[in-house]
Amino acid sequence: MEAYVRNINETLFACDALIWPVFENKGENLYGAFSKSINEIINNVVSSKEFSGKHNEVCLIHTKGKIKPDRILLIGLGSQNELTRNRLRQAGGKATSYLRNLNMKELALSVSAFPSLKSSLVDFIEGSLLSDYSFARYKKEKHVKGIKKITILSGENLHKEIMWIKTAATAAHLARDLVNTPSNDMTPAALVRVARSLKKVSVRVLDKKQAEKLGMSAYLSVAQGASNPPKFIVITYKNKNVPPLALIGKSVTFDSGGISLKPSEGMEKMKYDMAGGAAVLGVIKAASEMNMPVHLIGILPAAENLPGGSAAKPGDVVKTIGGKTIEIISTDAEGRLALADAIEYVKRSKPSAIIDIATLTGACSIALGNEAIAMMGNDKLLMEKIKEASEETGERVWQMPLFEEYKDYIESDIADLKNSGGRNGSLVTAGYFLREFAGDTPWLHLDIAGTAWIDKDRPYIPKGATGIGVRLLLSFLKSFN
Repeated sequence: MEAYVRNINETLFACDALIWPVFENKGENLYGAFSKSINEIINNVVSSKEFSGKHNEVCLIHTKGKIKPDRILLIGLGSQNELTRNRLRQAGGKATSYLRNLNMKELALSVSAFPSLKSSLVDFIEGSLLSDYSFARYKKEKHVKGIKKITILSGENLHKEIMWIKTAATAAHLARDLVNTPSNDMTPAALVRVARSLKKVSVRVLDKKQAEKLGMSAYLSVAQGASNPPKFIVITYKNKNVPPLALIGKSVTFDSGGISLKPSEGMEKMKYDMAGGAAVLGVIKAASEMNMPVHLIGILPAAENLPGGSAAKPGDVVKTIGGKTIEIISTDAEGRLALADAIEYVKRSKPSAIIDIATLTGACSIALGNEAIAMMGNDKLLMEKIKEASEETGERVWQMPLFEEYKDYIESDIADLKNSGGRNGSLVTAGYFLREFAGDTPWLHLDIAGTAWIDKDRPYIPKGATGIGVRLLLSFLKSFN
Protein backbone atom coordinates (compact mmCIF):
# COMPACT_ATOMS: atom_id res chain seq x y z
CA MET A 1 0.00 0.00 0.00
CA GLU A 2 1.31 3.42 -0.96
CA ALA A 3 0.82 6.46 1.26
CA TYR A 4 0.57 10.02 -0.05
CA VAL A 5 -0.17 13.48 1.32
CA ARG A 6 -2.42 16.01 -0.45
CA ASN A 7 -3.77 19.34 0.73
CA ILE A 8 -7.39 19.09 -0.42
CA ASN A 9 -10.80 19.32 1.21
CA GLU A 10 -12.26 15.97 2.30
CA THR A 11 -15.45 16.44 0.30
CA LEU A 12 -13.57 17.04 -2.97
CA PHE A 13 -11.24 14.02 -3.01
CA ALA A 14 -12.55 11.05 -5.00
CA CYS A 15 -11.85 7.71 -3.32
CA ASP A 16 -13.56 4.47 -2.34
CA ALA A 17 -13.74 5.49 1.31
CA LEU A 18 -12.85 8.48 3.46
CA ILE A 19 -11.68 7.47 6.94
CA TRP A 20 -12.96 9.89 9.56
CA PRO A 21 -11.59 9.29 13.10
CA VAL A 22 -13.92 10.33 15.92
CA PHE A 23 -13.41 10.59 19.67
CA GLU A 24 -15.99 8.95 21.89
CA ASN A 25 -19.19 11.00 22.36
CA LYS A 26 -17.78 13.76 20.15
CA GLY A 27 -20.13 13.27 17.22
CA GLU A 28 -20.86 16.96 17.10
CA ASN A 29 -17.36 17.51 15.72
CA LEU A 30 -18.62 16.04 12.47
CA TYR A 31 -21.31 18.61 11.88
CA GLY A 32 -20.64 21.16 9.20
CA ALA A 33 -17.94 19.12 7.53
CA PHE A 34 -20.21 17.69 4.86
CA SER A 35 -23.37 18.55 2.98
CA LYS A 36 -26.62 18.82 4.91
CA SER A 37 -27.85 15.43 3.70
CA ILE A 38 -24.65 13.63 4.76
CA ASN A 39 -24.71 15.37 8.13
CA GLU A 40 -28.28 14.19 8.66
CA ILE A 41 -27.21 10.59 8.06
CA ILE A 42 -24.30 10.92 10.48
CA ASN A 43 -26.53 12.66 13.02
CA ASN A 44 -29.02 9.79 12.85
CA VAL A 45 -26.25 7.22 13.30
CA VAL A 46 -24.84 9.03 16.32
CA SER A 47 -28.18 9.89 17.96
CA SER A 48 -29.42 6.32 17.58
CA LYS A 49 -26.21 5.16 19.29
CA GLU A 50 -25.29 2.95 16.36
CA PHE A 51 -21.95 4.68 16.60
CA SER A 52 -20.52 6.45 19.64
CA GLY A 53 -16.79 6.60 18.89
CA LYS A 54 -15.71 3.79 21.20
CA HIS A 55 -12.20 2.60 20.52
CA ASN A 56 -12.02 0.66 17.22
CA GLU A 57 -15.79 0.96 16.64
CA VAL A 58 -16.59 1.35 12.94
CA CYS A 59 -19.56 2.59 10.94
CA LEU A 60 -19.68 2.74 7.14
CA ILE A 61 -21.85 5.39 5.46
CA HIS A 62 -22.59 5.52 1.72
CA THR A 63 -22.51 9.09 0.44
CA LYS A 64 -24.60 8.40 -2.71
CA GLY A 65 -22.81 10.99 -4.79
CA LYS A 66 -23.37 13.87 -2.36
CA ILE A 67 -19.60 14.30 -2.01
CA LYS A 68 -16.62 12.93 -3.95
CA PRO A 69 -15.74 10.02 -1.58
CA ASP A 70 -18.04 7.06 -2.24
CA ARG A 71 -18.18 6.18 1.45
CA ILE A 72 -17.28 7.57 4.85
CA LEU A 73 -15.89 5.21 7.47
CA LEU A 74 -16.29 6.49 10.99
CA ILE A 75 -13.61 4.93 13.23
CA GLY A 76 -13.71 5.38 16.99
CA LEU A 77 -10.66 6.61 18.87
CA GLY A 78 -12.24 6.16 22.29
CA SER A 79 -11.91 8.71 25.06
CA GLN A 80 -9.55 11.56 24.25
CA ASN A 81 -8.09 11.30 27.76
CA GLU A 82 -7.18 7.66 27.21
CA LEU A 83 -5.61 8.07 23.78
CA THR A 84 -2.19 6.44 23.38
CA ARG A 85 0.13 5.94 20.45
CA ASN A 86 -0.70 2.26 20.31
CA ARG A 87 -4.45 2.94 20.41
CA LEU A 88 -3.96 5.19 17.40
CA ARG A 89 -2.11 2.41 15.56
CA GLN A 90 -4.90 0.01 16.47
CA ALA A 91 -7.55 2.37 15.14
CA GLY A 92 -5.59 2.84 11.92
CA GLY A 93 -5.21 -0.91 11.56
CA LYS A 94 -8.85 -1.59 12.35
CA ALA A 95 -10.12 0.96 9.82
CA THR A 96 -7.84 -0.22 7.05
CA SER A 97 -8.37 -3.94 7.58
CA TYR A 98 -12.15 -3.38 7.71
CA LEU A 99 -12.09 -1.60 4.34
CA ARG A 100 -9.59 -4.06 2.92
CA ASN A 101 -11.98 -6.92 3.66
CA LEU A 102 -14.60 -5.02 1.65
CA ASN A 103 -12.10 -4.95 -1.24
CA MET A 104 -11.65 -1.19 -1.13
CA LYS A 105 -8.61 -0.01 -3.11
CA GLU A 106 -8.19 3.75 -2.68
CA LEU A 107 -8.66 5.38 0.71
CA ALA A 108 -8.28 8.85 2.17
CA LEU A 109 -7.80 9.98 5.76
CA SER A 110 -9.29 13.12 7.24
CA VAL A 111 -6.97 14.84 9.71
CA SER A 112 -9.75 16.76 11.43
CA ALA A 113 -9.40 14.65 14.58
CA PHE A 114 -5.67 15.36 14.77
CA PRO A 115 -5.36 19.14 15.21
CA SER A 116 -1.63 19.96 15.52
CA LEU A 117 -0.90 16.37 16.52
CA LYS A 118 1.51 15.35 13.78
CA SER A 119 2.79 12.29 15.65
CA SER A 120 -0.76 11.05 16.24
CA LEU A 121 -1.50 11.19 12.54
CA VAL A 122 1.68 9.27 11.72
CA ASP A 123 0.87 6.59 14.32
CA PHE A 124 -2.59 6.12 12.78
CA ILE A 125 -1.07 5.69 9.30
CA GLU A 126 1.56 3.31 10.67
CA GLY A 127 -1.21 1.06 11.96
CA SER A 128 -2.84 1.20 8.53
CA LEU A 129 0.38 0.17 6.78
CA LEU A 130 1.11 -2.65 9.22
CA SER A 131 -2.41 -4.07 8.92
CA ASP A 132 -2.31 -4.29 5.13
CA TYR A 133 -0.66 -7.71 4.98
CA SER A 134 -1.57 -11.19 3.83
CA PHE A 135 0.34 -14.38 3.08
CA ALA A 136 -1.21 -16.24 0.14
CA ARG A 137 1.89 -17.67 -1.53
CA TYR A 138 0.63 -21.25 -1.28
CA LYS A 139 -3.02 -20.72 -2.22
CA LYS A 140 -4.00 -21.82 -5.73
CA GLU A 141 -6.71 -19.19 -5.96
CA LYS A 142 -5.16 -16.25 -4.19
CA HIS A 143 -7.80 -13.50 -4.51
CA VAL A 144 -5.54 -11.34 -2.40
CA LYS A 145 -7.28 -8.26 -1.09
CA GLY A 146 -5.11 -5.23 -0.63
CA ILE A 147 -5.35 -1.47 -0.41
CA LYS A 148 -3.69 0.25 -3.36
CA LYS A 149 -3.12 3.61 -1.69
CA ILE A 150 -4.14 5.83 1.19
CA THR A 151 -3.99 9.62 0.88
CA ILE A 152 -3.61 11.82 3.93
CA LEU A 153 -5.61 14.99 3.40
CA SER A 154 -3.29 17.45 5.10
CA GLY A 155 -1.27 20.55 4.37
CA GLU A 156 1.62 19.42 6.59
CA ASN A 157 4.92 18.20 5.21
CA LEU A 158 4.94 14.57 6.30
CA HIS A 159 7.36 13.17 3.71
CA LYS A 160 10.11 12.21 6.15
CA GLU A 161 7.76 10.60 8.66
CA ILE A 162 5.81 8.69 6.00
CA MET A 163 9.01 7.36 4.43
CA TRP A 164 10.18 6.09 7.83
CA ILE A 165 7.01 4.24 8.78
CA LYS A 166 6.54 2.88 5.25
CA THR A 167 10.09 1.48 5.16
CA ALA A 168 9.73 0.04 8.66
CA ALA A 169 6.36 -1.55 7.85
CA THR A 170 7.73 -3.07 4.63
CA ALA A 171 10.65 -4.53 6.61
CA ALA A 172 8.22 -5.97 9.17
CA HIS A 173 6.23 -7.52 6.30
CA LEU A 174 9.45 -9.13 5.02
CA ALA A 175 10.04 -10.67 8.44
CA ARG A 176 6.43 -11.91 8.49
CA ASP A 177 6.83 -13.48 5.04
CA LEU A 178 10.01 -15.30 6.07
CA VAL A 179 8.47 -16.69 9.24
CA ASN A 180 5.19 -17.67 7.57
CA THR A 181 7.05 -19.60 4.86
CA PRO A 182 7.08 -23.35 5.64
CA SER A 183 10.39 -24.91 6.53
CA ASN A 184 10.60 -27.07 3.40
CA ASP A 185 11.13 -23.80 1.53
CA MET A 186 12.60 -21.65 4.32
CA THR A 187 15.83 -23.59 4.80
CA PRO A 188 19.22 -22.26 5.94
CA ALA A 189 20.17 -21.93 2.27
CA ALA A 190 17.00 -19.90 1.62
CA LEU A 191 18.02 -17.47 4.37
CA VAL A 192 21.35 -17.07 2.59
CA ARG A 193 19.53 -16.07 -0.60
CA VAL A 194 17.50 -13.48 1.30
CA ALA A 195 20.63 -12.06 2.91
CA ARG A 196 22.33 -11.79 -0.47
CA SER A 197 19.32 -9.97 -1.93
CA LEU A 198 19.81 -7.03 0.44
CA LYS A 199 21.34 -3.83 -0.91
CA LYS A 200 24.45 -2.01 0.32
CA VAL A 201 25.64 -4.92 2.45
CA SER A 202 28.37 -7.54 2.32
CA VAL A 203 27.51 -11.14 3.10
CA ARG A 204 29.81 -13.93 4.26
CA VAL A 205 28.50 -17.47 4.71
CA LEU A 206 30.38 -20.10 6.69
CA ASP A 207 29.51 -23.65 5.67
CA LYS A 208 29.82 -26.70 7.90
CA LYS A 209 33.51 -27.31 7.17
CA GLN A 210 34.44 -23.70 7.81
CA ALA A 211 32.46 -23.66 11.07
CA GLU A 212 34.16 -26.90 12.12
CA LYS A 213 37.58 -25.38 11.42
CA LEU A 214 36.70 -22.41 13.64
CA GLY A 215 35.56 -24.70 16.44
CA MET A 216 31.82 -23.99 16.45
CA SER A 217 30.82 -27.38 17.83
CA ALA A 218 27.93 -25.97 19.89
CA TYR A 219 26.27 -24.39 16.86
CA LEU A 220 26.96 -27.38 14.61
CA SER A 221 25.47 -29.81 17.15
CA VAL A 222 22.06 -28.25 16.45
CA ALA A 223 22.17 -29.35 12.79
CA GLN A 224 23.66 -32.84 13.25
CA GLY A 225 20.41 -34.69 12.59
CA ALA A 226 19.28 -32.61 9.60
CA SER A 227 19.83 -33.23 5.89
CA ASN A 228 19.78 -29.50 5.08
CA PRO A 229 23.26 -28.23 5.96
CA PRO A 230 23.74 -25.34 8.40
CA LYS A 231 24.70 -21.88 7.17
CA PHE A 232 26.37 -19.36 9.48
CA ILE A 233 25.43 -16.04 7.85
CA VAL A 234 27.32 -12.81 8.52
CA ILE A 235 25.87 -9.57 7.08
CA THR A 236 27.71 -6.27 7.32
CA TYR A 237 26.20 -2.84 6.71
CA LYS A 238 28.58 0.05 7.31
CA ASN A 239 27.57 3.66 6.83
CA LYS A 240 29.58 5.11 9.71
CA ASN A 241 33.17 4.60 10.77
CA VAL A 242 32.48 3.40 14.30
CA PRO A 243 32.69 0.04 16.10
CA PRO A 244 29.80 -2.18 14.95
CA LEU A 245 26.59 -2.95 16.73
CA ALA A 246 26.05 -6.71 16.52
CA LEU A 247 22.53 -8.03 15.94
CA ILE A 248 22.22 -11.79 16.36
CA GLY A 249 18.99 -13.53 15.35
CA LYS A 250 18.20 -17.11 16.27
CA SER A 251 17.66 -18.82 12.91
CA VAL A 252 16.49 -22.38 13.53
CA THR A 253 14.40 -22.85 10.42
CA PHE A 254 12.54 -25.75 12.00
CA ASP A 255 12.73 -26.94 15.59
CA SER A 256 11.42 -30.43 16.26
CA GLY A 257 13.28 -30.52 19.56
CA GLY A 258 15.73 -33.06 18.16
CA ILE A 259 16.12 -36.22 20.23
CA SER A 260 14.27 -34.37 23.02
CA LEU A 261 11.27 -34.39 20.68
CA LYS A 262 8.50 -31.85 21.14
CA PRO A 263 4.85 -32.93 21.37
CA SER A 264 3.29 -33.28 17.91
CA GLU A 265 0.42 -30.89 18.67
CA GLY A 266 1.34 -27.47 17.37
CA MET A 267 4.73 -28.56 16.08
CA GLU A 268 3.88 -27.14 12.64
CA LYS A 269 4.33 -23.67 14.13
CA MET A 270 7.98 -24.37 14.88
CA LYS A 271 8.83 -22.98 11.47
CA TYR A 272 8.68 -19.72 13.44
CA ASP A 273 11.89 -20.54 15.31
CA MET A 274 13.86 -18.38 12.89
CA ALA A 275 11.83 -15.25 13.75
CA GLY A 276 14.87 -13.65 15.37
CA GLY A 277 16.88 -14.05 12.18
CA ALA A 278 13.95 -12.72 10.16
CA ALA A 279 13.84 -9.63 12.38
CA VAL A 280 17.57 -9.00 11.87
CA LEU A 281 17.14 -9.27 8.10
CA GLY A 282 14.24 -6.82 8.24
CA VAL A 283 16.23 -4.34 10.33
CA ILE A 284 19.25 -4.42 8.02
CA LYS A 285 17.01 -4.11 4.95
CA ALA A 286 15.35 -0.98 6.34
CA ALA A 287 18.59 0.52 7.66
CA SER A 288 20.28 0.17 4.28
CA GLU A 289 17.29 1.55 2.36
CA MET A 290 17.18 4.61 4.61
CA ASN A 291 20.97 5.04 4.58
CA MET A 292 21.02 5.07 8.37
CA PRO A 293 24.39 6.28 9.71
CA VAL A 294 25.21 3.10 11.61
CA HIS A 295 27.60 0.16 11.44
CA LEU A 296 25.79 -3.17 11.81
CA ILE A 297 26.91 -6.78 11.81
CA GLY A 298 24.02 -9.20 11.55
CA ILE A 299 24.61 -12.82 12.52
CA LEU A 300 22.18 -15.60 11.55
CA PRO A 301 23.39 -19.01 12.79
CA ALA A 302 20.95 -20.91 10.58
CA ALA A 303 20.22 -24.59 11.13
CA GLU A 304 17.46 -27.19 11.37
CA ASN A 305 16.98 -29.12 14.61
CA LEU A 306 15.80 -32.65 13.73
CA PRO A 307 16.15 -36.13 15.22
CA GLY A 308 18.20 -38.71 13.35
CA GLY A 309 20.97 -41.24 13.65
CA SER A 310 23.60 -38.53 13.75
CA ALA A 311 21.66 -36.06 15.90
CA ALA A 312 23.10 -34.63 19.09
CA LYS A 313 22.02 -36.55 22.20
CA PRO A 314 21.28 -35.54 25.78
CA GLY A 315 24.50 -36.03 27.70
CA ASP A 316 26.79 -35.01 24.82
CA VAL A 317 29.42 -32.37 25.50
CA VAL A 318 30.25 -29.74 22.88
CA LYS A 319 32.72 -26.87 22.75
CA THR A 320 32.16 -23.29 21.59
CA ILE A 321 34.47 -21.24 19.41
CA GLY A 322 35.79 -19.58 22.58
CA GLY A 323 36.67 -22.91 24.18
CA LYS A 324 33.90 -23.27 26.75
CA THR A 325 32.36 -26.73 27.06
CA ILE A 326 28.63 -27.33 27.32
CA GLU A 327 26.83 -30.45 28.47
CA ILE A 328 23.67 -30.91 26.45
CA ILE A 329 20.86 -31.72 28.87
CA SER A 330 18.09 -31.15 26.34
CA THR A 331 18.46 -31.02 22.58
CA ASP A 332 15.34 -28.84 22.63
CA ALA A 333 17.43 -26.10 24.28
CA GLU A 334 19.29 -25.77 21.00
CA GLY A 335 18.89 -22.06 20.28
CA ARG A 336 21.24 -21.03 23.07
CA LEU A 337 23.92 -23.35 21.69
CA ALA A 338 23.81 -21.60 18.32
CA LEU A 339 23.68 -18.16 19.96
CA ALA A 340 26.64 -18.95 22.22
CA ASP A 341 28.89 -19.54 19.22
CA ALA A 342 27.42 -16.52 17.43
CA ILE A 343 28.15 -14.26 20.41
CA GLU A 344 31.72 -15.48 20.74
CA TYR A 345 32.27 -15.21 16.99
CA VAL A 346 31.10 -11.60 16.73
CA LYS A 347 33.00 -10.53 19.86
CA ARG A 348 36.14 -10.87 17.72
CA SER A 349 34.93 -7.82 15.77
CA LYS A 350 34.99 -5.81 19.03
CA PRO A 351 31.38 -4.58 18.78
CA SER A 352 30.20 -1.64 20.84
CA ALA A 353 27.26 -3.81 21.92
CA ILE A 354 25.56 -7.12 21.14
CA ILE A 355 21.80 -7.59 20.91
CA ASP A 356 20.42 -11.07 20.37
CA ILE A 357 16.79 -11.65 19.48
CA ALA A 358 15.39 -15.16 19.70
CA THR A 359 12.33 -17.35 20.15
CA LEU A 360 14.30 -18.91 22.96
CA THR A 361 12.02 -20.34 25.65
CA GLY A 362 8.49 -21.63 26.02
CA ALA A 363 8.70 -20.17 29.52
CA CYS A 364 8.59 -16.69 28.00
CA SER A 365 5.07 -17.37 26.73
CA ILE A 366 4.04 -18.75 30.11
CA ALA A 367 5.39 -15.70 31.93
CA LEU A 368 4.28 -12.90 29.58
CA GLY A 369 1.75 -14.45 27.20
CA ASN A 370 1.68 -12.82 23.78
CA GLU A 371 1.95 -9.32 25.22
CA ALA A 372 5.63 -8.53 25.77
CA ILE A 373 9.20 -9.41 24.89
CA ALA A 374 11.30 -10.63 27.79
CA MET A 375 14.43 -8.48 28.07
CA MET A 376 17.65 -9.24 29.93
CA GLY A 377 21.09 -7.74 29.73
CA ASN A 378 24.29 -6.63 31.42
CA ASP A 379 24.15 -2.95 30.41
CA LYS A 380 21.64 -0.55 31.98
CA LEU A 381 21.98 2.15 29.30
CA LEU A 382 21.35 -0.37 26.53
CA MET A 383 18.22 -1.61 28.26
CA GLU A 384 16.97 1.94 28.88
CA LYS A 385 17.32 2.78 25.18
CA ILE A 386 15.40 -0.37 24.23
CA LYS A 387 12.67 0.59 26.71
CA GLU A 388 12.43 4.02 25.05
CA ALA A 389 12.13 2.36 21.64
CA SER A 390 9.45 0.10 23.10
CA GLU A 391 7.43 3.11 24.20
CA GLU A 392 7.73 4.63 20.74
CA THR A 393 6.78 1.53 18.75
CA GLY A 394 4.32 -0.30 20.99
CA GLU A 395 6.52 -3.43 20.79
CA ARG A 396 6.57 -3.88 24.53
CA VAL A 397 9.50 -5.23 26.53
CA TRP A 398 9.60 -6.37 30.13
CA GLN A 399 12.89 -6.54 31.98
CA MET A 400 13.68 -9.81 33.74
CA PRO A 401 16.43 -10.29 36.37
CA LEU A 402 19.78 -11.96 35.91
CA PHE A 403 20.70 -12.76 39.51
CA GLU A 404 24.13 -14.27 40.09
CA GLU A 405 22.44 -17.22 41.77
CA TYR A 406 21.08 -18.34 38.40
CA LYS A 407 24.57 -19.48 37.50
CA ASP A 408 24.15 -22.34 39.95
CA TYR A 409 21.19 -23.60 37.90
CA ILE A 410 23.36 -24.16 34.81
CA GLU A 411 26.47 -25.62 36.46
CA SER A 412 27.48 -28.97 35.03
CA ASP A 413 29.29 -31.78 36.80
CA ILE A 414 31.36 -32.61 33.73
CA ALA A 415 31.56 -29.42 31.65
CA ASP A 416 31.81 -25.67 32.09
CA LEU A 417 28.04 -25.24 31.69
CA LYS A 418 24.92 -27.20 30.89
CA ASN A 419 22.40 -25.94 28.36
CA SER A 420 19.35 -26.33 30.58
CA GLY A 421 18.77 -25.67 34.25
CA GLY A 422 15.39 -27.39 34.32
CA ARG A 423 11.89 -25.94 34.60
CA ASN A 424 12.50 -23.60 37.54
CA GLY A 425 13.45 -20.18 36.24
CA SER A 426 13.91 -21.52 32.72
CA LEU A 427 13.25 -18.11 31.11
CA VAL A 428 15.97 -16.33 33.06
CA THR A 429 18.45 -19.19 33.26
CA ALA A 430 18.45 -19.30 29.44
CA GLY A 431 19.32 -15.62 29.48
CA TYR A 432 22.01 -16.16 32.10
CA PHE A 433 23.50 -18.91 29.94
CA LEU A 434 23.99 -16.37 27.13
CA ARG A 435 25.42 -13.83 29.56
CA GLU A 436 28.26 -16.24 30.25
CA PHE A 437 29.37 -15.84 26.63
CA ALA A 438 28.80 -12.09 26.35
CA GLY A 439 31.23 -11.48 29.21
CA ASP A 440 32.07 -7.79 29.62
CA THR A 441 30.75 -6.75 26.21
CA PRO A 442 27.56 -4.66 26.55
CA TRP A 443 24.86 -7.20 25.73
CA LEU A 444 21.10 -7.43 25.63
CA HIS A 445 18.85 -10.44 25.07
CA LEU A 446 15.30 -10.24 23.67
CA ASP A 447 13.19 -13.38 24.02
CA ILE A 448 10.35 -13.11 21.48
CA ALA A 449 8.96 -16.63 21.93
CA GLY A 450 5.60 -15.28 23.10
CA THR A 451 5.29 -12.43 20.62
CA ALA A 452 6.65 -13.70 17.30
CA TRP A 453 3.43 -15.58 16.47
CA ILE A 454 -0.24 -14.98 17.29
CA ASP A 455 -3.24 -17.21 16.63
CA LYS A 456 -5.88 -14.47 16.34
CA ASP A 457 -6.02 -11.28 14.30
CA ARG A 458 -5.19 -8.05 16.09
CA PRO A 459 -6.02 -4.57 14.80
CA TYR A 460 -2.72 -4.06 12.95
CA ILE A 461 -1.20 -7.54 13.22
CA PRO A 462 -2.89 -10.32 11.20
CA LYS A 463 -2.67 -13.78 12.76
CA GLY A 464 0.49 -15.74 12.12
CA ALA A 465 3.94 -14.20 12.12
CA THR A 466 4.07 -10.73 13.70
CA GLY A 467 7.41 -9.39 12.51
CA ILE A 468 8.14 -8.39 16.11
CA GLY A 469 11.46 -6.74 16.79
CA VAL A 470 11.93 -5.01 13.44
CA ARG A 471 10.32 -1.69 14.40
CA LEU A 472 11.69 -1.91 17.95
CA LEU A 473 15.29 -2.24 16.81
CA LEU A 474 14.93 0.37 14.05
CA SER A 475 13.65 2.86 16.61
CA PHE A 476 16.56 1.94 18.88
CA LEU A 477 19.03 2.55 16.04
CA LYS A 478 17.84 6.14 15.66
CA SER A 479 19.32 6.98 19.07
CA PHE A 480 22.28 4.61 18.95
CA ASN A 481 25.57 6.38 18.28
